[in-house]
Amino acid sequence: MSRWGMFFASLMLFTTLATLFILPSALQLVGAREYSRSKIMKQYSSMLVLTLILIILSSGAQAESAVEIMERSVNAYYYAGTDAKGRLLMELIDPDGGKRVRDMTMLRRNQETKGAQKYFMYFHEPGDVRRLTFMIWKYPSKEDDRWIYVPAVDLIRRIAAEDKFSSFVGSDFSYEDVSGRDVTEDSHTIKGEEKLGDRDVFVIESLPRDEAAFTKRISWIDKENHLPLKQEYYDAQNKLQRVFTADAIENITVREDSERNVYPTIMKRTMKNVRTGHRTEVSVISVTYDVGLEDADFSERRMRRPPRHWIQ
Repeated sequence: MSRWGMFFASLMLFTTLATLFILPSALQLVGAREYSRSKIMKQYSSMLVLTLILIILSSGAQAESAVEIMERSVNAYYYAGTDAKGRLLMELIDPDGGKRVRDMTMLRRNQETKGAQKYFMYFHEPGDVRRLTFMIWKYPSKEDDRWIYVPAVDLIRRIAAEDKFSSFVGSDFSYEDVSGRDVTEDSHTIKGEEKLGDRDVFVIESLPRDEAAFTKRISWIDKENHLPLKQEYYDAQNKLQRVFTADAIENITVREDSERNVYPTIMKRTMKNVRTGHRTEVSVISVTYDVGLEDADFSERRMRRPPRHWIQ
């Protein structure tokens, strides 16, 4: 419950108790004996009902606020602009410091249907993943479609829905992490407000409604730019499993005609597996928004023959 909800609920409860215990004694002192206890009980019942209603409404308002915070966060992280093109460097780092590097281009387009998106990823380096492509068609109310093209065998394989929690190309991010979860898939509660470094944040607890890769997620959401600055994922034993951090954020400015749009963007992020000590760092080498991607750029045909003018 929010602080204001707690305040008003406490006030109503105090008023109820005062009506039940203090008011009768006060009335007796002034000689108002005709003021029957039945009237007191009626007032008590009314006040109790009002208290319960206020508590329910306060809880509901708080839950709605948590959902709104998460919706803004998802929009800021996954939906900035109408589309996006980025060159990314993914480093897979083992506990001893050994690295494997993935150089890739990511394209993303928001669809006309609210919440729907399409993603396309092309791997440039190293040699064992060169020309590998990955595509997502994201839907707001059903399972996403995911495909991966393996050039070594010239095969396009659809990724089953139950594999969305699996590792994305050997990293500590899952396939689901690439395009995100729908806000409605989890219940959300505000656990507090605090400082994370020098940033003011909301702390949100999210519990999956159905099967998920985690049983609890705690998110630290920046109050100003709405981006997730940190997230902790817990397993079925309620033990910390993975930790996400936004290590660098920049404001990307896009000018179109007389308009100027600014998109806060996570330029470096890390996902660490707490159990194994392995971590994955993703750095954005370059990114721009509202570039004019077309729906035809996201097709199975394009997985074999990527749109060169976008990935070079």
